[in-house]
Amino acid sequence: MQKTTINRKVPPPIKDAVSFDLHLKPFDHFLLDNKIPVYAIEAGTQEVMQLELVFYAGNSYEDKKMVASATNAMLKNGTKNKTAFEISEAVDFYGAYLTANAYNETATVTLHCLTRHLPELLPLVHEILSEPVFPESELEIYKKNMKQRLEVNLKKCDVVAERLIDEYLYGPEHPYGKNSSVEAYDALNTGDLKKFFSEYYLNGSCIIFCAGLLPEDIAAQINSNFGSLSLTNEKPEEKKLIAEPSKEKKFRIMNDPNGVQGAIRIARHFPDRHHADYQPVQVLNTLFGGFFGSRLMSNIREDKGYTYGIFSFIQNHIGETGLVISTEAGRDVCEAAIKEVYHEMKVLREEAVSQEELDLVKNYLMGTLLGDLDGPFHIIGRWKNIILNGLDEKYFYRFIETVRNITPETLKEMANKYYREEDFYELVVV
Repeated sequence: MQKTTINRKVPPPIKDAVSFDLHLKPFDHFLLDNKIPVYAIEAGTQEVMQLELVFYAGNSYEDKKMVASATNAMLKNGTKNKTAFEISEAVDFYGAYLTANAYNETATVTLHCLTRHLPELLPLVHEILSEPVFPESELEIYKKNMKQRLEVNLKKCDVVAERLIDEYLYGPEHPYGKNSSVEAYDALNTGDLKKFFSEYYLNGSCIIFCAGLLPEDIAAQINSNFGSLSLTNEKPEEKKLIAEPSKEKKFRIMNDPNGVQGAIRIARHFPDRHHADYQPVQVLNTLFGGFFGSRLMSNIREDKGYTYGIFSFIQNHIGETGLVISTEAGRDVCEAAIKEVYHEMKVLREEAVSQEELDLVKNYLMGTLLGDLDGPFHIIGRWKNIILNGLDEKYFYRFIETVRNITPETLKEMANKYYREEDFYELVVV
């Protein structure tokens, strides 16, 4: 056998991530007896899997504040046949994780487990979703814990800033601007939760996503546990709530007179994913403040030393969303940091980005996308985002083409359209 000689003095060729030929693994799709759609990704080498049930049961559908999140949180706190402790013990016995989360439009119940334990765990999930009893004692514990957590969090400038900037952008009654309060928790009762559960879980709209090393009879197992539930695949009608943004745009809040740090939030409204500018601005945002080598980081962290970190991002909303710059800085340099943020916006509006910097951002984005396709859970997460936003796989490939082909001229055009100081809400909480 001939031995290959490697010349250690010659470095291997460097391949730009932009040239990677990325593909989004297609899903398997089937319907349960009750027409609930299931999207499945068969992938991975380890005997693990994820099953996620997504309900249209977020705070967009509640008549009373905090009912959606409380209902979701209480699902695991007791059924007709099991206490909260017994449910937790059963999940732990099989080394599984069962979590529930509520968002603006949707709420989820997610199971992570070894594939071989799925037959024992699915009946438990079925029981939680068909026979919860929302015990009064558990609700009182939940309310007490949430009020204590709120009391602690409201002393933190970053938490207060996070709450207020959304309220300013969308209005205090809009699903994206609603905030928790002691009064809202005190007003919760089991009747509210049972009513919301009946309408949006028991008889609600559901989509199921699963991924991992799936059993051969995955369709039969899911159907036998959830196919007979009185669920629907029709999305419920959302309450017609129109955003009512604050007329004032600059806010300075003194939350702690002795505070040495201020939380800065600078934000503006931005279209949803269906808008033609969404993907080009994703690239622009990355360059501006979306990764560790961004302009905001280079200026405000590395050069000025005002903060440990500063980032900009597009909020992950299904409807109208927001473009946000977020950081915490020393109390005495907050105004200077804000000035530098606007300076970087001005530079992007007036000067074309160099090709070298743009190539760096392109390679970063393609590398990040490659990481997002590593493993079945990431892949199904990508599909979930596409499906829940009413998109298709063309959106994924269109983003790749946008990253590859975007020019400095397009970035400058987007900056002049979306990075104008007068369009932003500005908040500092000390």
